Amino acid sequence: MTTVAIIGATGYGGVELVRLLQNHPDIRLAFLHSESYAGQRMCDVYPHLAGLDTVLRALDAAAVAECDFALAALPGGKLMEIAPQLLEAGTRIVDVSPDFRLRDPSLYPRWYKFEHTQPGLLDEAVFGVPELHRERIKSARLVAAPGCYTTAALLALAPLVADKLIDPTDIIADGKTGISGAGRTSLKLPYHFPEANEDVSAYSVGGHRHMPEMVQELSALADAEVRLTFTPHLVPMTRGILLTAYVKPLPGVTRDALRASFERRYADEPFVRVLLDGEWPHTKWAAGTNLCFLGIGSDDASGRAIIISAIDNLGKGMAGQMVQCLNLMLGVDETSALRVRAVYP
Repeated sequence: MTTVAIIGATGYGGVELVRLLQNHPDIRLAFLHSESYAGQRMCDVYPHLAGLDTVLRALDAAAVAECDFALAALPGGKLMEIAPQLLEAGTRIVDVSPDFRLRDPSLYPRWYKFEHTQPGLLDEAVFGVPELHRERIKSARLVAAPGCYTTAALLALAPLVADKLIDPTDIIADGKTGISGAGRTSLKLPYHFPEANEDVSAYSVGGHRHMPEMVQELSALADAEVRLTFTPHLVPMTRGILLTAYVKPLPGVTRDALRASFERRYADEPFVRVLLDGEWPHTKWAAGTNLCFLGIGSDDASGRAIIISAIDNLGKGMAGQMVQCLNLMLGVDETSALRVRAVYP
């Protein structure tokens, strides 16, 4: 039985990992980390996990290094401190922090406000979107799971830039996220119920920290420089992301050609659903799942195509995608522990 440590097990992403993995047929949760709740049982901290009486522990890199895998959901700049020790011990890592997402270490001070102390690992880290990097993930020691907005944007845009169907220098993306995306311990005044309820607001306008990931991965797919305008918004829901991308098809590219590109790329993907013409995704459809729903349309007046994606920011945007990567690294069924239906309504 493969042993797994979850570092940061009591944040929103961490507890979602625990929920998904507690019934995984091929793994045992051997170490659950929490600084805030060290010494308490997981089921006491989160009663909805009744029966999971594993005692939470403070971070102990040596104990984590005894596990086969470490799934990390820590604030930025923290995992890089222990990653070399874990890798040297043979522990493979799936990390959802930004620590290894960007290949250029000089970008970290600008976007994440810290200096990168392990730049030698950036070239090794595999960007954790299975639909783009499945084969590399299988053999990776270190997988850098992307940001939630990044996943929604990449799945909406990857077929079009890879097939060179759109102008890569003229892409606009508008994202909306639920409040859980801020993280359980990071919730500040704008996210409190009286502030966020009955309100929609933009934030990080012209400089959201997920944007360089999007540009990095899309530019690699396009084999050309990608220019992207991205604006995120906070909406008063608990979980979910709805991202609308506006793109300019190249001359002669038809709407049918755009749809065919999506259908080819995602035909065999277990977690991507390309909707029928005229259908548009809802965030509720993905709630609690690892699914991504994609709608494809066009605005004939402007000559733009419109792609809309919906995911759960804690599912395909975080914990679900981490489990999908873990399954690939284990060599087991990619959908193990992820065959769940959305909670509806």
